[in-house]
Amino acid sequence: MLIRRERTGDAVAIDAVHRSAFDRSAAAEGDIPVSPPVGDPVEVGLVHHLRDDGSAWIPTLSLVAEFQDRIVGHVCLTRAGIGPFPVLALGPIGVHAEQQGKGIGSALMHAALGAADALDEPLVGLLGSLEYYPRFGFVPGTRLGIVPDVADWTSHFQVRPLTAYELEIKGEFRYADAFYAL
Repeated sequence: MLIRRERTGDAVAIDAVHRSAFDRSAAAEGDIPVSPPVGDPVEVGLVHHLRDDGSAWIPTLSLVAEFQDRIVGHVCLTRAGIGPFPVLALGPIGVHAEQQGKGIGSALMHAALGAADALDEPLVGLLGSLEYYPRFGFVPGTRLGIVPDVADWTSHFQVRPLTAYELEIKGEFRYADAFYAL
């Protein structure tokens, strides 16, 4: 498996990854549709809207996992803010359903966090599983005095401080505008 930056021409394959990873019409036990598909999962559109947002999109932090010349995973980090402090938001992260459980998501996460740290970014925030993300060093944002600007998100909002993190980075976390259009 190879983790690399997204390239021009990868968008269709990245869409396919997120369609597969976030297909909510399939039952938990196999791929038996529980209802007809209504459209693409929101994550597909979110990536497109983020790419179109010149102030949020960071091309160097959109990564794909490639296995046997096929894109099987994707993650992106985009610009967010906590008051005057620029920080990063993670998501979406997705792995094609056929490839889940093989460590691809973990590899993408480690690569994304390592790249962000190498770029001297101070912190990454995300909304996600309280069971999955702590293994990558994420903690509840409230523990560091950081809360999302949508109160309903607080229970699943987590942050990962990086090397450049400073204690004065506190307050309300604001995602790129595309996240609010979901």
